[in-house]
Amino acid sequence: MQIGYARVSTFDQDLTLQRDALEAIGCQRIFADTISGAKANRPQLTAALDHLRAGDTLVVWRLDRLGRSLSELIDLMTTLSESGISFRSLTEQIDTTTSGGKLIFHIFGALAEFERELIRERTQAGLAAARARGRKGGRPKLLDKRKVAMAQALYDSGEHSIKDICQTLGVSRATLYRSIRDG
Repeated sequence: MQIGYARVSTFDQDLTLQRDALEAIGCQRIFADTISGAKANRPQLTAALDHLRAGDTLVVWRLDRLGRSLSELIDLMTTLSESGISFRSLTEQIDTTTSGGKLIFHIFGALAEFERELIRERTQAGLAAARARGRKGGRPKLLDKRKVAMAQALYDSGEHSIKDICQTLGVSRATLYRSIRDG
């Protein structure tokens, strides 16, 4: 069964062109959203994905109707493939029921993986460069040694409530307890 998905970004835009194209190729059911592709929550896309079963094909008029980023598209394609669902994009002529369509899908997947690796490598290089300049990662500690000693003294005296100690030092209970434990 072919299930169509159409999307326009605003109410001013019209779904007619997409619906006509999806109906022309024989989609038995069409789900349509009027929402920006940048939004993660697209109710009709979710409904379409829930409706699809192994052996079905999800059909879109254009790839950009399905997602904004390559990584988002790859994740969706992987989910479909793992569920035994094919994919077809009419404008780009991608059809994962054919060997050529599968090749295109795998090329997209390889490009997305390459992009993720480049990001990881740049991040690691940036962290190494920062460490070489003497910078440490992570959040700065809220309590220096002097404040930890003060917190310990206030806590040990038993004259102050935990709430009062936290307000005095401007820290949460968890931070207070951690500094006393580690201090």
